[in-house]
Amino acid sequence: MYTLDQTDTRLLRALSEDPRSTFVALAQKLGLSRNTVQARMARLEESNTFLSFDRRVNPIALGYPLTAFIEVHVQQKRLAKIVTELAQIPEIVQAHGMSGQSDLLVRVVCTDADDLFRIDGTILAVEGVERTETSLAMGEVIPFRVAPLLERAERRPS
Repeated sequence: MYTLDQTDTRLLRALSEDPRSTFVALAQKLGLSRNTVQARMARLEESNTFLSFDRRVNPIALGYPLTAFIEVHVQQKRLAKIVTELAQIPEIVQAHGMSGQSDLLVRVVCTDADDLFRIDGTILAVEGVERTETSLAMGEVIPFRVAPLLERAERRPS
């Protein structure tokens, strides 16, 4: 695994502040040459530092104003097949395998309570799903972020 240095973290922090920055703009902002920025970006890309580059679209704009988290309890021997089937449900926007009481934590978006009930039923209908526990999100209080981690990494001694 590639180890980030302070130049890398400065570059990543600048990108997190303005994801549309060009190599030239990043070079000017950070006092680096365009070639250095381009080489660093290529190395970061090759090392799988970046997650997917798809634009985050607000589900509300698509008619899904509610978000819920569904804890899914499954038969472990069927986990791979269950995940494959869950991935076919469009309203599931994210899922994580978990340790602890539940096996999966699934984030879903829905139009209303009836739609959430339908989605939960669809999940429960997947062979190997034993039960679910659903919590309605009341609001996002801390959105996904990496800036504080980059700031901490930037302060670390080389």
